[in-house]
This record gives sequence, structure tokens and C-alpha cells, in this order.
Amino acid sequence: MWYELSREFIYNTVGFEGKLADASHFFLYDTIKIWFLLLTIIFAVSFLRTWVNSEYVRAHLQGKSALYGHVGASLFGIITPFCSCSAIPLFLGFIQARIPVGVTFSYLISAPMNNEIAIAMLFGLFGWKVTSIYIGFGLLVAILGGYVIGKMGMEKEILIDVKPIDTKLEANLTKLSLQERAKEAWYYTFDIFKKIYLYVLLGVGVGAWIHGYIPTDFIARYTGEGNPFAVILAVIMGIPMYSNAAGVMPLVEVLTSKGMLLGTALSFMMAVTALSLPEALILKKIISLKLIGIFFAIVGSGIIAIGYLFNMIL
Repeated sequence: MWYELSREFIYNTVGFEGKLADASHFFLYDTIKIWFLLLTIIFAVSFLRTWVNSEYVRAHLQGKSALYGHVGASLFGIITPFCSCSAIPLFLGFIQARIPVGVTFSYLISAPMNNEIAIAMLFGLFGWKVTSIYIGFGLLVAILGGYVIGKMGMEKEILIDVKPIDTKLEANLTKLSLQERAKEAWYYTFDIFKKIYLYVLLGVGVGAWIHGYIPTDFIARYTGEGNPFAVILAVIMGIPMYSNAAGVMPLVEVLTSKGMLLGTALSFMMAVTALSLPEALILKKIISLKLIGIFFAIVGSGIIAIGYLFNMIL
């Protein structure tokens, strides 16, 4: 509904046309969507936390194999229909609940890349074989990417204040009234929101400009069949862009029709959905530049490897 309302406002009420209208609609729609998700998800996590002792969650994860949390977070990403920026609120919620850092990154990688919208559209365009391989490789990147980050001990690179759990305070939270729980959750939610809302504006603004003004032919010209570095170039071109799976899938279809190999096109899609410059700008307020660089390097390398494997298999 909000998509149609924002489109009506930009195209008819304001009267914008062409690329300016596309970019403006993208900016308005995604900014409000991400702000709404930030407020809703962080509030929900904060509210539910008053009933759940987060130390129990941590103990449950610590009692399982090293890959247990990464696999679970990656599979959970399939059922959350978020783009790279929209997945950040839940990523923040995981950090708030003191879920291990590597596990939170497995979710952040998987959610935009493997969500059910991407799977459904891939199946409709390319069939079950391509879809199955894509899901398998996508989960592999999310699991291994989060696992590697977790092993690197990156907790100190989290910039948002995540205070150590006070067991007495957490025990007292379970005795609060419903109104007191909501007040406590809203206080924390607003505190987080006011720290990052400007970064959301900046990130989505960059993404909107790229979305409206970067032509398809420019991408296809340098990443077509016959270029041995096509996958690498496709990923490099895809990272600055910003779109969800539904938005980039038609572009993938166009690129393959213009001569781009399917593996190259899918690696471009993975880069656009799982990594983006707007995502980096928003994350800059949450995690350090060092961790952002490690995250992008690990996931980008995995996507490149998958692109070449796709081209070999298909």
C-alpha cells in the first residue's frame, strides 16, 4: 500500500517524471520503510526481551556446535523479505540481544540474498535447477561469512553501546507491568533510532540516485560474455548499487538477454542485494569501518567465487 501511495505522491501530486521521478519515489518509499522497520523491530525485540533472559539464548547457542547458530540465522534469513538496508533493524535487534556477532552477520548476509521473493522470482525466470544452486550457494556464503567473522573476535568493533547484562536488572524486568515494559522498550528504541536515522537518509539517498540514473547498457558493456574478469567487474559494479531482490531481478533478465553469462548476472544480483554502499553508510554508525571492510571483503570474495562456479556449471 505504501509503495502505491508514495508512487502516487511523486508522479501525480508532485508531478515528477522520468529518472527524477524514479529516484525520488525510490528515496521516499525506502526511507519511510526502513524507518518504520527500525522503530517496529527494535521496539518488538526490546519489548520481548523483558520476558526473555538473553543469557539463556546465549547459553543455548554456546551449548551447540560452532555452525549451529550460523545455519539457523542463515535459514531464518530466507523467511524475512528484506533488502540489505531493511535487514539492518533485525541485525541491530540481534546485537541488542547479545547474540554472537558472527551469527548476526550470517543473518545480515542471508536475508537480502536468499529471501523468498528472490527464490520465487528466480524459479519463475530460470527454473528449479538454477534456483536450487543459487539457494545452496547463497546459504554457503552466509554461513561461512558469518563463521569467519565470528572466529575473528570482532565484538570490540561494535560501535552501538551494548551494555553487559545485569542479571539482577534483567530479573527485575520480568516483574514490570505491561505499560512499564512498553515504556522501557520505547526509550531504548528511540535512543537507537536518533543515532542512525540520518545515516539511513544518506544511504537511501545514494541508492536512489544510482537506482534512477545508472543505465543497464553501461553494466552489460563491461561484463558480457568473453571477458574473463566479468564476474569481478559485475560484483564491483553491483556493490555501490542498492535494490531488493524484486527490484534487481528484472535487471538480471535484461542483462542475460544482452549477452551476460548467467553466473555473472547472478553474482551481480548477489552483490546488489547482499552488499551495497547505502548499507555501508548505515552500518558505519553501528560497526567500525574495519569490520565493514572485513564484511564486504569476505562476502564479496564469496560472491565472486560463486559467479565463476555458476558459469562453469551452467
